[in-house]
Amino acid sequence: MARNKLFEDDVLVIGLGRFGSAVAMELTKLGHRVIAVERNNALAESYVNKFAKVVHADMAQASAIDMIRAAEPKIAVVGIGSSVESSVLASANLVDAGVPSIWAKALSQEHKRILDRIGVHHVISPESDAGRRVAHLVNGRLLDYIEFDDGFAIVKIKPPSETIGFTLEQSQIRRKYGVTVVGVKAPGEDFTYAVPQTKVSAHHMLIVSGPTELIERFAARP
Repeated sequence: MARNKLFEDDVLVIGLGRFGSAVAMELTKLGHRVIAVERNNALAESYVNKFAKVVHADMAQASAIDMIRAAEPKIAVVGIGSSVESSVLASANLVDAGVPSIWAKALSQEHKRILDRIGVHHVISPESDAGRRVAHLVNGRLLDYIEFDDGFAIVKIKPPSETIGFTLEQSQIRRKYGVTVVGVKAPGEDFTYAVPQTKVSAHHMLIVSGPTELIERFAARP
């Protein structure tokens, strides 16, 4: 497979569980050269032909620092989900080896706090993030939801009845509700960036951005 020239950096992915393997597969699709490391030999063997290099090793060991330095990765992802101790030690080895960009999965808030304090650059909490996202989706009004740290969100929703048959200029959504329609999408049609003259139909899905609380209020409109 030809590499995407936009993404040429080697990426070290530690841990090939569900999270780590998903990250590694997607990075490979994007064109990165993935060096995957897994301490379970059988699991490592199962991915030998899927990534540029698969190494059977325990990155929680101090000796791993020399291997990291030899590989000279600019980016590393710690996807270990079975042990907080192993995750912290592997992350600390990456920090000590001077990897410029380290991403690590946190299993809890305490785990996240430790990873932050030892110098991990990007700490993610996929389970809690997914839980918050699902909480916004269960009532069926929002079809997709992405929230940012500052209380700002982008969502996909069905158009409220008061907007159907009118242009965005006519419905005055931003003035009334404090949110912005970024674009519209109908089945079988391309995404279209919204302009004041965009006319909303019952078949459209609206891509809306704004403060989370205001978006929830807008989405609650019948």
